Amino acid sequence: MRIPILKLHDYLLISIQVELDDQTAIQFQQDLLEKIHETGVKGAVIDLTSVDMIDSYIAKILGDVVKMSSLLGTKVVLTGIRPAVAITLIDLGITLKDVPTALDLEKGLEKLQQELEG
Repeated sequence: MRIPILKLHDYLLISIQVELDDQTAIQFQQDLLEKIHETGVKGAVIDLTSVDMIDSYIAKILGDVVKMSSLLGTKVVLTGIRPAVAITLIDLGITLKDVPTALDLEKGLEKLQQELEG
């Protein structure tokens, strides 16, 4: 299953509406990096509102996506992290250090603009 990646001006918007399994996460990573390379966007917002659970491998993939995007010149903001997902990340000892987050997609776009301007 592929996760849709939408382009809006100089940004990519990604809303993950499915539970992430290993294969979907890897496919998403490849698709996002290809889309960044094709479009040359400056920022991306990944909305995790619909993600109920996350494991250490998926968290690692998300962290890698943020780092790889940065290497391509694209700033990533994560939005909509549910409390259960945040608790799981902390319990697993996973920190998404230096990864901007926001409560929802609208605030994520505002945060992305701030990150790119500052």
